Amino acid sequence: MHTLTASRSAAGYRFALVVSTYHDFVTDRLQDGAVAAITAAGGRTDDLTVIRVPGAFEIPAAARHAAETGQFDAVVCLGCLIRGATPHFEIIAQAVAHGLTVASGETGVPMAFGVLTTNSVEEAIERAAEGPSNKGWEAAAAAIEMADLVAQITRSPGA
Repeated sequence: MHTLTASRSAAGYRFALVVSTYHDFVTDRLQDGAVAAITAAGGRTDDLTVIRVPGAFEIPAAARHAAETGQFDAVVCLGCLIRGATPHFEIIAQAVAHGLTVASGETGVPMAFGVLTTNSVEEAIERAAEGPSNKGWEAAAAAIEMADLVAQITRSPGA
């Protein structure tokens, strides 16, 4: 039996960070967390491209276009949805999750889901605090592992 295990090193990998500007008081912190995770794992800021989009709904389209360029080993998707009084929250959350799932599957490029879905501003800020519990950090850590796994799978014998 052959088992592939992801490295937690970002060295040598290129990442796109697709970041929503809506609720930027949260998403800027998520971006900072993602960059911190990648650099802490040996990645270089020169290997990061930040793509700013207007809102969470636009994340899947930008992530797909980034993946289709062939320039990136993984895409980290960062946004913030805060529940309101209408069903808008659920519609956008489902659309973003589905769009990223489809885009990743069709392009073969891993896309990490760092889109917060919270009930309040306070919850959002809590999830964007400094350090490894930052959801941007967590999404970047997943992207690092997936970039490495995909690289291993595509160079494995018989792949």
